[in-house]
Amino acid sequence: MASVILHKSRKKRLEQAHPWVYKNEIELVEGEPEPGSLVQIYDHRRKFLTTGYYNPASQITVRAVSYRPLDKMDVEFFTERFTECLHHRERFVPGDAYRLVYGEADFLPGLIVDRFADVLVVQLLTLGMDQCRKEIVEALVKVVGPTAIYERSDVSIREMEGLEQVKGPLYGEAPRYVTILENGLKVKVDIEQGQKTGYFFDQRENRASIAPLMTGWGQRSGIELKEVAEPGEAPKLMPVNSNGKVVTFPYWDGATVLECFSHTGSFTLHACKYGAKKVTCLDISEHAIESARVNVELNGFTDRVEFVVADAFDYLRSQVKGLDDRNRRGAQDGKVDTSVKMTAGGGRTWDVVILDPPAFAKTRSAVKGACRGYKEINLQGLKLVNEGGYLVTASCSYHMRPDLFLQTIQDAAADAGKVLRLVEWRAAGKDHPQILGVDEGHYLKFAIFEVRSKTF
Repeated sequence: MASVILHKSRKKRLEQAHPWVYKNEIELVEGEPEPGSLVQIYDHRRKFLTTGYYNPASQITVRAVSYRPLDKMDVEFFTERFTECLHHRERFVPGDAYRLVYGEADFLPGLIVDRFADVLVVQLLTLGMDQCRKEIVEALVKVVGPTAIYERSDVSIREMEGLEQVKGPLYGEAPRYVTILENGLKVKVDIEQGQKTGYFFDQRENRASIAPLMTGWGQRSGIELKEVAEPGEAPKLMPVNSNGKVVTFPYWDGATVLECFSHTGSFTLHACKYGAKKVTCLDISEHAIESARVNVELNGFTDRVEFVVADAFDYLRSQVKGLDDRNRRGAQDGKVDTSVKMTAGGGRTWDVVILDPPAFAKTRSAVKGACRGYKEINLQGLKLVNEGGYLVTASCSYHMRPDLFLQTIQDAAADAGKVLRLVEWRAAGKDHPQILGVDEGHYLKFAIFEVRSKTF
């Protein structure tokens, strides 16, 4: 087997469990390894470090797959790894819908496998994994026993490996749509045309964490539980409004919620499940909103959800402008300033605003622009949260480090004149494990803030 000898002055990433070797870290290649083939990696003293697969066309020239000498990545190799992946998910994730294989974190760099019950969706992101597709499919069938496997390798990262974007069936006949259960909710997933593999499992636990935010709002509307005696019946606690009338709407105590960048409407579904009164579900994509609409109907939440197809930045700015107009128009000395024109459809506020945007910073050079984007979206969102309400905000940009993300939100809060109290800080779910030393796996930041004005 060919060998790769590393520079003496390189960073000791491999020793810290990071599986990547960059082109500029290689001092010498001994032998003539074929692109995609396995090589043994040694330090400058010729001490064995790992076995990895080789691609001279990529800046990440070697990706480690084993800490012992390995002759080939055959069906037996993948069967062993997939079995370990399955055991981990069965231990930590209920049900049969989750990320089964998470690349580097499952010691299979360049490979993603999402499980949607008995259908698997696979991404082969690197040359080394692409050349093993036959072995990967055979091992997945052996370990999981799916009815179908569908490939979604239609991602630009393959081009950095010298590969074309591809998608299509690999095994069996995969339906375009599959319906899964997440936290007791039905979700219909488009595995052919949906983003990436069709669904984002990494926010599963985070979506469930919004439950405490969805109730406890009735008193703000003047509704209280009081003993009410119906004719011929014993008194019982019932919601009563400020006019003394019994409230019959079952979600009287629920929050008003705005979800931006909804994709399949997953946060909307959870908000409704946990008791929200009304949810505004927004995405710029008509396909995404149609997917969200279908999922809302599947779960019987249609009467509590409104759908908006719009750019989130434009929509939030419009609502803020309407709110500013209303405040300027407001009565002073008993008079309303009718010279202020109201923004059509603007001026709404919500108890909970949820911001789960796509990655704004896909490269290190994009961080500065991403900071502006994250600040702007959080600034406008903060202005639309009712006093004492909550901002739920996330970033899936790896290059947006946690401290920078928090500082950006703090800057937005200062500009909005708000005080934020951090209630919860989370990362990706248990089917997205993180290896210490591999910072790229620590990409998802998720926070819940209580929002107050400086009036207390």
